[in-house]
Amino acid sequence: MPVKIAPSILSADFGNLQRDFEMINNSKADWFHVDVMDGEFVPNISFGFPVMKTLKKHANKTLDVHLMIVQPDRYIKEFAAAGADILTVHYEACTHLHRSIQAIKAEGMKAGVALNPHTPVSLLKDIVQDLDLVCIMSVNPGFGGQKFIHNTYAKVKQLRTMAEDVNPELLIEIDGGVTLDNCAQLHEAGANVLVAGSTVFNSDNPTQTIEKLHSNCASGTIMV
Repeated sequence: MPVKIAPSILSADFGNLQRDFEMINNSKADWFHVDVMDGEFVPNISFGFPVMKTLKKHANKTLDVHLMIVQPDRYIKEFAAAGADILTVHYEACTHLHRSIQAIKAEGMKAGVALNPHTPVSLLKDIVQDLDLVCIMSVNPGFGGQKFIHNTYAKVKQLRTMAEDVNPELLIEIDGGVTLDNCAQLHEAGANVLVAGSTVFNSDNPTQTIEKLHSNCASGTIMV
């Protein structure tokens, strides 16, 4: 399955958000990745519905919303109304995960589950068939620009094997530390959605960097 590139607007220039939204629209990026943080589940606060609604007005690509918040069920309807196409909740934040997934799908969104670095993918065995996406955190959630955790490769391979028979179309997303150097290896391991924040927005030419991420994954080589 071809890889999808999802620039994370957490790394965008908040003083020039519309400019960066338009850059993503006009690039070869596939999705917008939106990290929502509450300062409780993770030690950082990002943004909420006002930014989501503004993004919906300007974005012409899929809005991939990642909730790093406690009790995410409280806001499922609101994120659907704000324009989320995909809504991902954390395994660690959901007491009744199956119920949360059902609620997301009932609002017409695709449903994802995120796993923190310490959480084994085996815990999804009884629900993987119901998921559209699994987001494997390859850094500890809360801040951009962290160092990639190498155990991620093994987790991706294990999850891809687990899903082969029951959900072969499962999207496996990697969030954190994705670079031009490791994107091809992640794709080879079984990931097909790569979130890229600092790699894209800290580069001299973000549009070209997005294109290189696609090219590296397609060729299996490193192009910097």
